[in-house]
Amino acid sequence: MSQSRDPGQTAAPAAVGDTTRERILTAAMEEFARHGITGARVDRIAKLARTSKERVYAYFRSKDALYADVAAREYVVIAEATQLDPSDLPGYAGRLFDYFVARPDHHRLITWGRLELPGTTAVADDHAQALIARKIDLLRQVQQAGQLDPAWDPADVLALVNQIATTWAAQPELSEAAAAHAVDPTTAARRAAVVTAVERLFPRAR
Repeated sequence: MSQSRDPGQTAAPAAVGDTTRERILTAAMEEFARHGITGARVDRIAKLARTSKERVYAYFRSKDALYADVAAREYVVIAEATQLDPSDLPGYAGRLFDYFVARPDHHRLITWGRLELPGTTAVADDHAQALIARKIDLLRQVQQAGQLDPAWDPADVLALVNQIATTWAAQPELSEAAAAHAVDPTTAARRAAVVTAVERLFPRAR
């Protein structure tokens, strides 16, 4: 159960260069990725951030609010790191694959929110929704330019590409099985399969 302040109280505003707040967010990222939202403990976050539990609640009204902030920042980081090119969806899928191979804890962080806080702003805030809307609009533009099959709804395109790209991150047990039983057990082979699958559905613009 997350501790909450009086609904009338607001969290302390972030100051420019506020290193305490940044330490809290960094510590919370690690705690939420490892334990989920329900299992996360604010006292552990405070200890890792070298501050007090009371100080954490001075910045964030509740544990859920802290998770929402951490998750929102992560959506922005992913968008900046992977950069959707709507005319090269296989390349975008490859970048997503690489991102989560390098950062499996970041995938766990997002997954916990989807499992524990479905349909809430803790899963994706307004800014994250704006990023998604922008990607859908970019896909619609390339459809109008004749570079992507217009029979697809661009929202479906984005959802399918994201799902294919994160197939292995979302199923670590299959990753282990592939390492033991696949004809080619390498990560490069898994990446190639992801890129090929997206290429067959949504070929690169010629």
